[in-house]
Parts: sequence; structure tokens; C-alpha cells
Amino acid sequence: MRIKLSLIAALFGVSLVAQEKKETDSIQNLNEVIISTNVIFGNKYVAQNRTGSAYYISPKELAKFNYTDINRVLRTVPGVNIYEEDGFGLRPNISLRGTSPERSAKISIMEDGVLIAPAPYSAPAAYYFPSIARMEAIEILKGSSQVQYGPFTTGGAINMVSSQIPDSFYGRVFGSYGSFDTGQFQAKIGDSKENFGYMVEYLNFNSDGFKNLLDNRNTGFDKNDVVAKFRINSSKTAKIRQALEMKFQYSDEVSNETYLGLTDADFSANPYNRYAASQEDQMNAEHVQFTATHKLDLSSKFRITTTGYYNRFKRNWYKLNDVTLNDTKVGIADIVSDPIVYSNYMDVLRGEVNSADNALNVKANNRLYNAKGIQTKLDYHFNGENTFHDIEIGLRYHYDEEDRFQWVDKFAINSNGIMTQTEAGIPGTDANRVSSAKAFAAFAMYKFRYNKLTITPGLRYENIVLLREDFDKNDVSRTGNDLASRENKVDVFIPGVGFNYKFNNQATIFGGVHKGFSPPSNQPGQEPEESINYELGSRFSIFGIKGEVVAFYNDYSNLLGSDLAATGGTGSLEQFNAGEVAVKGIEALFNYDLLVSNNTYSLPISFGYTYTNTKFLNSFGSSEDLWGTVEAGDQLPYIPEHQFNLMLSLEHEKYELNASSRYLGAFRTQAGTGAIPDNEKVDSNFVVDFSAKYHINQHLSLTSNIINVFDATYAVSRVPAGLRPGHPFGANLGLEFRL
Repeated sequence: MRIKLSLIAALFGVSLVAQEKKETDSIQNLNEVIISTNVIFGNKYVAQNRTGSAYYISPKELAKFNYTDINRVLRTVPGVNIYEEDGFGLRPNISLRGTSPERSAKISIMEDGVLIAPAPYSAPAAYYFPSIARMEAIEILKGSSQVQYGPFTTGGAINMVSSQIPDSFYGRVFGSYGSFDTGQFQAKIGDSKENFGYMVEYLNFNSDGFKNLLDNRNTGFDKNDVVAKFRINSSKTAKIRQALEMKFQYSDEVSNETYLGLTDADFSANPYNRYAASQEDQMNAEHVQFTATHKLDLSSKFRITTTGYYNRFKRNWYKLNDVTLNDTKVGIADIVSDPIVYSNYMDVLRGEVNSADNALNVKANNRLYNAKGIQTKLDYHFNGENTFHDIEIGLRYHYDEEDRFQWVDKFAINSNGIMTQTEAGIPGTDANRVSSAKAFAAFAMYKFRYNKLTITPGLRYENIVLLREDFDKNDVSRTGNDLASRENKVDVFIPGVGFNYKFNNQATIFGGVHKGFSPPSNQPGQEPEESINYELGSRFSIFGIKGEVVAFYNDYSNLLGSDLAATGGTGSLEQFNAGEVAVKGIEALFNYDLLVSNNTYSLPISFGYTYTNTKFLNSFGSSEDLWGTVEAGDQLPYIPEHQFNLMLSLEHEKYELNASSRYLGAFRTQAGTGAIPDNEKVDSNFVVDFSAKYHINQHLSLTSNIINVFDATYAVSRVPAGLRPGHPFGANLGLEFRL
């Protein structure tokens, strides 16, 4: 009901603004309810009263800008570090509290409570990420007592809540068009009766892209999503209430994306150019998900929820990998990082010379991912005299695998920049292996509240068997004659405890300590990533200012690094021990309505700030990873020390105006200390977005948004291979119709 109310508020103006302003950041006492397993919190009230740092992005907040880029959505949340890659958020790199950001591989990413990374245990790099435009809410958990969500417990978890089955008949059609031929079309319809409900949704998001490549070739993408949900349920008057909800999701993507960035000099000359040698690069992907969730309410205090799920992700990212001249092969990351030494190779990348045959090696990074499992949660709560007790027990059996069957095609390029295939590769001759994982996870968490004090101790257990079977590049038929296998096993307990003490309706203090864990690879004997994480914070409401300030400290005893092609490595996925690391910081969020006493207008302002300090406590070498060679005292790369976000809105019954600005501090791209060398630096940037809505009537609204209002030119990263630009100025106009 809360999601529905918030959605109505977002679509029909601000008839519920006064109510939302009163409740959005409430720290008042709550009536305890059982939360569904497809959400972490379910609403802001639960998030604001959790014994740990948590944030809930509501439907109303998501509707402000109609973002399709998860990077822009999450930038409002303190403690979230992101480096962009393509400018549209197709493959985000998300870090929570200083975890390694590469491909969001160190956080638990979920959709409707189900792990959604292609192979969360055996290959967690998020080459698939759900379309944010079809989500109704985003939940971020960063603090203690996150034993409920794994396997990654160091930084936290992100859960995306997809479009829900509505309580009554509802339909919506939305379309927009703007700069770079960027278009979006979304339609959904749903209804609920006494004993069943349904929802069907279609989403298309596409663009020609903002980068320049040979004769204005398309550098954009085209994505489609279809989601259908159907629920049958017992009557509300039934003594024992049950519901079975089934979900089907399908998406496909064609994106003309590349790993090849620019040298510093070429970026300065024109940051939106692409080298001619990237003209064949393209990602083709399909994703399918099936879930079935059964809810059994034995009473108002006891629920059992069980979900079976299956995810399948097939993708082939066909992209330039390296260049061969005079029998010497050099990877594109090395070429771009040292264009003087590799000047002949740069001429080939730019398409300024007639190359020899087979000079360009374009790899078909063809992979198939499968993930399936079943999970169940028992939730029982009861009251005593001046006390409240809640017991949660969860179990999950999970299997996933990554099947690599790759090859390399070879090309020549002429002085007009046109590539011609000169040799076709044989599928399976570049990589021919299957990595898999079997995992059993269980957790128990006990919530005890006595008067103003709440304590939540918990314990998680993970038993993981990681396996790799390499069929050899010469055995493309997979007879197994030269099969090489290796296995690694993990058995770990993950404890945590959090507390929350409410002084009064204006202030609470919360904190906790928990064990951080991240699974290792299938390399025999490799230890998992482990840490002890602490936090202490306060939520308050004083003189109309509602806010939260949190200090955190993550003490890694064994940080793991990964060899990912996305970070300029070889893409082997091999992990290595990086030893001891300390990450500490402060997160702050303040909200205030400048027109709190005005019944016609609302002028909310929000300010968020994150300070993150990172330090390696020992030395090691990692030449194939973005960390580089590390000395004790060095900072982690790709984690800015300072970042803040400022949002201001003017809301009226008929219209609303929203402005959002973000400052991202400079960060280093190789581990180091002191002043950042120019060739290892991504400069700070300040970007402002704007959106407006006008509600013509209760059924029809005009929308618009502008990305990067002041057309700031800025770099977002130096990986996978060279400098990459952020999205330039872009304006979009839309029309929304509601039934």
C-alpha cells in the first residue's frame, strides 16, 4: 500500500506531499509488521528505524527525474561510490563503503529479493544489470546486521523492487525523445481482484549514442524489457492466508560499446571521439528470469515465504582486444596508456595507415550464465511486557555457472579507417571452460526491543563449493580428453550485531559490528575476503531538519583483487590476496523543507556528503589489476575522498521543478599516495541535472529532463583501456498518460 500511495503522489501532483513530508524521514515508533522477502525494508519508515545504515529511494523520488541510469539514481545516497563507463549506466561499477567497485562484483545485488548478478558466486561481475526505469523503489543496506543478505556482507546490499501488482486497476503509458535520438517507451497495466492479480509491463530504451565514430556510425544501444506477474491468493477472511506469485522477465540488448578509450592528448582534443579500430565492437545480450513465490501467513505474526528462481543470461561482447604488428601482440590498454612507445600501434587504432592482415584481434567474449535456487524465510514475532521479539530464519540453496566459449576474429584496417575481416576464429579456441558454484546459505537474526532500546544479533552461514572445468582450447567439441579441473571450498560463519536507542521522537543513536565476507575464486586454497566492520551513527529531526550522520570503519584482514578485462587486466578472473586494508569514513544526509508552513508549495532541499579514506596496510604486486604495484600506506584507486549531492525541488499541485547537482572529487586510478600523477588521475567534476513536470489533468502530464545542464566535459575513468567521457548535455521531452 505504501508503494501504491507514493506512486499516486508522484503521478498526480502533491496531494500527498504533506503526508509524505511528515513521514518520509520518521523516527517515530512503528507498528511492527512482517516484511515480504522481495524487499529489505518495504518503505522509508522501516529503513529509518533499522539498527544499521539504510536508505530507501521511494517511487516518488524515482519519478522526479525518470532516470534510466542507475549511476544517477544512486548518487543521492551517501556511502555509495560509483565510477561510470558508458554514460548511460548499462554496466555500472558500484562500491559501498570502499569495496572494490569493478563491475559491482563485491556487493549483493538483488531484484525483488533474488540475487540478480549473472553468476553471483562463480562469476559475480555484473555484466547484466536490470533496467532501472522499470523499478518502483531502490533499497540500499550498508550497515551492521546484514547477515540476512549475502554472500557479500562487507559493503552491503542493493535491492531493486520491480513494478508491483497494483491493488486496483491501473495503467500507464510513457514516452520520451531527446538528444542523440534517445528514446524511451514504457507501458504497463495491472489489476487485483479478491483472489488474483496481474501486471504486464514493456519497456524500450534506446539511443544513437553521443560518441563520434566513422561517418556518424551508431555508438548507442537498444534495450527491450518485458515483465509479467500473476498472483493467486486466498480470501482475506481465510484463517490461514496464502498467495502464489509468478514472475517472468525477458530482456535483450544490442549496444555498440567498446573497451577502447582515448589517450590523454586525444581526450583533450575531443573527448567524444572513438578510434576507428573500435567500429566492430558490439554487445549482444539476452536475459530471462522465472520466479515463483509462495507466502503462507499462519497468523498475523508468523509468515513463511519461499521463492524458487531461475536466471539465464547469454551475452557476446565482440570487441577489440589487442593489436599485432611484426609478430608482437600488445593489448589495447597498454597501447593507449603509452602512445609514444606504441606509436605504430596507435596509427592502427586511429585507422591512419594500411595495416597488414590479421593486425587487429577482435575477441568474441561469448559467455552463457545460469543461476537457480530456492530460498525460504520464516518470520515470527511476539510481544512481551514492555518488549518486542522478532525471529527471522532463512535458508537458500543456490547453483550458478559461467560457460566461456570464446574465439578471436582477425581484421585489417586501411587508411580510411575501414576494417576488413581477414581470418575467422574457431569458437572455443580462445576460452573453453565452465566455472560453477554450489552454495548453501542460512541465517538467523533475533530482534529484541525493550522500551527505547533495540538489539539485533544475527549469524549467517555459507558453505560454498567452487569448481572450474577447463576443456582446453584444442577440444572445442568438449570431449573431455584434456579436461583440467580445480576446486575450492569455503565454510564460514558470519556474525553481526546492531543496536538502536531512541532518546525521543527527535533523536536516535544506532550502530553495530559485523563480519565482512566475499567468496574467493575456484583457485585451490585461496582464502575468502574477510573484514570486521564497525559503524556508529545518529538519526535526528531538529528544527525541521531531518538527517543522519554515520561514521564507519572497515578493517580488512584479507582484501581480494580480481583480474578483470574491465579494469585493464587479462580477464582471467583469477583473484589474489591483497592483505590488510583499512577503510574509514563519514556519511551525512540532511533534509529540510524551506516552505514547511506553506500549504500550496513545497520546497524540499536535500544535501548528502561522503568522506572516504582508504589505506593499504601492506605491500604487494598486482600488475594485471587496476591496483598496480602497491606499497603500504597507498590509497585504493577509484574511490574518491570527497563527494556530495545537493537536490532542490519546487512542488505544486499542478507542476514540479527539480534540480540535482553532484560533486565527485578527483581519484587515482592506480594505488598510490600523495599527489596523483596526471596519467593516473581522473579529475573532479561537478554536474547538474534538471527536470520539470506539468500535470495537464489527472490522466495526462508533460515531462522533461536535462542531463548535464551546463555541458560539463569530464572523464569518468581510465579503464578498461583509456580515458572515457561522461554524458554531455542532453535534453528529453516526454508525455505520460495514466488510466
